[in-house]
Amino acid sequence: MPNVFSRDISQVDRASFPYIFHQNVSISLKDEPGVIRANLYLPKNLEKAPVLVTYGPYGKDIHYKDFHGKSYSEVNPAHHSEHSSWETPDPAFWTAHGYALVRADERGTGQSPGKLDTMSRGTSDAFFDVVEWSAEQSWSTGKVGLLGISYYAGSQWRVAARQPKGLACIIPWEGMSDYYRDRCRHGGILSNTFIDFWWNRQVVTNQYGRPGRAASNWGPDTVEGDLSEEELERNRNDQTIDNAQHYFRDDPYYASKEYTQRDIQVPLLSVANWGGILLHLRGNIEGYMQAGSPLKYLRFITGRHDLPFYYDEEVAIQKSFLDAFLKGEDDVHGWSKGKAPKVDLLLRKGNVGYNNSEAERTFKRRTEKEWPIARTQYTRFYLTGDRTLTEAKPAFTGYNGKLSYRALGTLENQQLIQFVTEPFKEEREITGHIVAHLNISMTPDPQFSSFANDIDIFITLRYISPEGVEVFYTGTAGDPVPLCKGWLRVSLRKINTEHPNNRHWLPHRDYFSTDVQPVIPGEIYPVDVEIWPTNVVVEKGSKIVLEVSSGDTQGCGLFKHNSTSDRCPNKFQGQNNLHFGVGLDNYVTLPIVPPVSEDTQNQ
Repeated sequence: MPNVFSRDISQVDRASFPYIFHQNVSISLKDEPGVIRANLYLPKNLEKAPVLVTYGPYGKDIHYKDFHGKSYSEVNPAHHSEHSSWETPDPAFWTAHGYALVRADERGTGQSPGKLDTMSRGTSDAFFDVVEWSAEQSWSTGKVGLLGISYYAGSQWRVAARQPKGLACIIPWEGMSDYYRDRCRHGGILSNTFIDFWWNRQVVTNQYGRPGRAASNWGPDTVEGDLSEEELERNRNDQTIDNAQHYFRDDPYYASKEYTQRDIQVPLLSVANWGGILLHLRGNIEGYMQAGSPLKYLRFITGRHDLPFYYDEEVAIQKSFLDAFLKGEDDVHGWSKGKAPKVDLLLRKGNVGYNNSEAERTFKRRTEKEWPIARTQYTRFYLTGDRTLTEAKPAFTGYNGKLSYRALGTLENQQLIQFVTEPFKEEREITGHIVAHLNISMTPDPQFSSFANDIDIFITLRYISPEGVEVFYTGTAGDPVPLCKGWLRVSLRKINTEHPNNRHWLPHRDYFSTDVQPVIPGEIYPVDVEIWPTNVVVEKGSKIVLEVSSGDTQGCGLFKHNSTSDRCPNKFQGQNNLHFGVGLDNYVTLPIVPPVSEDTQNQ
């Protein structure tokens, strides 16, 4: 195989596009042999420009229309160009507004040789080098910003924590910040179907050296030539295998992907989508809260995850933020002076349908000074044996029994119990973090000779309109989703009460191998289940439903938890029981946000 580390394969096109296009520029790694290859898009009318960098595995040379044609057809036409690419800023738009773009193939993908190991320390190190290189070039002002969706956002948290020279700000747009909790193992339970889909369709198909890419219209073939299947296999760490084989955050696999969020010091704008209830939402909020940046902002949106990034009004926010920190132009919002609202909420009120961008644009906005909102009233709604949900604490005089459902439910064979409120007598707002406290046990199935010894809890919160129909919101892929979901593997119920991130509205679990606790048949275990944050304006006459199940239910979409190795019958099969009685209160704590008083407004 040719020496890929010294070969110059870059090409420059100054005439064909409204920007100067350099293809396959080699960026040398600093601490190890190898290169990252990137495309450059430079304004024609500027000698120097601030730089926007993206670094990811989806192929810098795969056009958006080939990667996801339907999505591209719906993207704002102002962001269509010859080099539009999935989940990244469009070069024609941004170079026209005075920015240079560096779009890099992540190590081991596209035209960048090396080990394919997404979200690893090694690939973040290479991203670090790309950022510093971008700041050092003669056509660069020395200031770098990061802007991109999903993977191109999730990787921003990690490289920003490394503090590369030249990095001036980041906009992680719908990007998880916690690899284990947000993406791979919800409550300790493997989220396998999304990982399988993502890896097999979007990542390994673009591995460096993979034959047949050009023939399948999936970008150009590797310039140095194809690798054999054996070489390809040696040159990658397969996420579908790694996540299935590793269960705990202290396993070297997961531990190697950790970083210190407080090390993030650059200004940041974290953009969270209320509909991202199984992938990015939690990470955008926690990333915002944990980052050490003196100037940080949190913005909420709705809509399919690929489209709002290109809406005119959202691009205007991106540009305003970037102009402030990369160009020093900040006369309107005051981002760099800390005058912009810290939190910009989108309030979901009414039933506007789902996957309808125009209808969702009718949701109102409100700004807040902090997250979570300081005036939040954390209010318990109690589960009863009659399957109701009530603010009045049930009065037990003795043993009150249990409600049971089968273990190992699936989307096709749902096993669940629902608890429903009375119609609300007045409008109330729910915005923030949610915790469910349950008293749970398991009864083994007698037809299995093995000893079942664990419980998986799946929780869903649903909203029923005053007309009596469930309101669905837009999920990540445009699918209908409920308000929010939460999960817990009961053997991993241990809470680290000494951790600084442990809060009464968000219990902190380490998910270490040393945290595993026994689950004995017949024993009742009080557990606190983290439910992901949400927002809804509960209208007069509407209802809230709390659903407790043993597996995926409506709204899971691409993100099913149905691995038969992770949720094997020998370990889980049987009956799960929710217990009621003296000392066995079951409740969900909802973040009720009262209206802003005049006194509060004047502060």
